[in-house]
Amino acid sequence: MNVATAPSRREAHTASVKPRVLVVEDETALVELLRYNLEQAGFHVSVAYDGEEALASVQEDVPDLVLLDWMLPLMSGIEVCRQLRRQTITANLPIIMLTARGEEGDRVRGLDAGADDYVAKPFSPTELVARIRAVLRRIRPALADEALSYADIVMDLVAHRVTRGGKPVHLGPTEFRLLRHFMEHPGRVFSREQLLDSVWGKDVYVEARTVDVHIRRLRIALNGDDRADVIRTVRAAGYALDAQA
Repeated sequence: MNVATAPSRREAHTASVKPRVLVVEDETALVELLRYNLEQAGFHVSVAYDGEEALASVQEDVPDLVLLDWMLPLMSGIEVCRQLRRQTITANLPIIMLTARGEEGDRVRGLDAGADDYVAKPFSPTELVARIRAVLRRIRPALADEALSYADIVMDLVAHRVTRGGKPVHLGPTEFRLLRHFMEHPGRVFSREQLLDSVWGKDVYVEARTVDVHIRRLRIALNGDDRADVIRTVRAAGYALDAQA
């Protein structure tokens, strides 16, 4: 077999980056209902069935939003929410509480614990999707916009074009997805493995050094000959989009 043609990881992975929602719910039927409606609405969905699993899942891969049931095995949704708010990396993570408890006092408790919104069961899937989009627009506007901007970099998601200081930046598909991921999370440091999962996808295999190759290409395209380097390398940690670098 020609080693050069052996499958390593699908470099041709071109799917756009979808907002990722972690559904934390222990009712299987409701999980499937939520998964179907959210995927139909264009979200990527992952699931945790109890509070401890939810915290472990977020620790491994921070989603764009958490849909969190109040009543969960092992740890309540309220406690999960509180713990997420105590951690720097998830302090501003959008959280929507989902529960059968509809009294005003319960709603206040959920919001006081750090939830961004509160949806009582039973609910309309269409309304829930609208509430998710509203929270993302308010807290993570980059996920709802047709263009992203950071410092002097502008990314047009519709035309698939990038400019820096008003001048075109020519990127390959992987570099475009990599830059988009950085621009949706400015300042945050991502390890190579996190970038592989988010940009290439969890279901494919690429060696970690592949990230370094594409970071180098992205730097060359963005920086040209005389522009400041906005990609910060953090030794033993990873990379970040940081205009102060």
